Amino acid sequence: MKLLTLARDLRRRKAREKHSLFVAEGVRSVEELLRSDLAVRGALVAPQLADAPRGEALRKSLDEAGVEVTELSEKDFRSAAETESPQGVIAIGEVPERSLSTLDVTGVCRLIVMDGVQDPGNAGTIVRTAAALGATATIALPGTVDLWNPKVIRSSMGAQFQHQTLHVDIDDLLSFLAQNKIDLWATDASGSPLETGRAPLRLAIAVGNEGSGLSPAIRAKAKRTVSLPIARNVESLNVAVATGIILYQLRS
Repeated sequence: MKLLTLARDLRRRKAREKHSLFVAEGVRSVEELLRSDLAVRGALVAPQLADAPRGEALRKSLDEAGVEVTELSEKDFRSAAETESPQGVIAIGEVPERSLSTLDVTGVCRLIVMDGVQDPGNAGTIVRTAAALGATATIALPGTVDLWNPKVIRSSMGAQFQHQTLHVDIDDLLSFLAQNKIDLWATDASGSPLETGRAPLRLAIAVGNEGSGLSPAIRAKAKRTVSLPIARNVESLNVAVATGIILYQLRS
């Protein structure tokens, strides 16, 4: 399958899951992909790459890494791009094989559990924040946007290339947490105020859908529900912002 046809196909989640491939768009994301241990199947470049900051250096890096590069007109390139400003480069990478059984949860453990987070920008920001603040892994439950969606990758700036991210079913997650003696906390505006630094050494923190919050299954199994005290005239915080504050407070 030609790289252009493949890249177009990989805009669909079903195609990404079928081929175990994803696309990374933009200079920063492709740079991060090349720095990771993930395999790169190929890249598409358009003339505007030369106009992008660090564009020429990236093209040289692709050649030095032995990546197959297909040069396209701007029109053909945009037919494969998911974002409006892809900066003239798209790379196709292999989704790594990750599972709960491969997670190292010895010692201090912090898991972020996304329960139905649907906005790609929020999901990507959560992944990058979790990576930056030392979370062990970010886990996506059913109903959450595909973490290998091009918009998620762009928002995360490719953090999932090295930070452990995986999709799992709720039952599998709950069984894993029980077997490894990892507490589950839920986040909700009605919860008790989060206290800085006071948390179990082994903890999974569930954050919910932007509109409806957490699923009943997660609420029912949570050992504790916590919240961030905010001004009375503000109803709630953005889920990605809240996740970052919670992670920061728990590492203090």
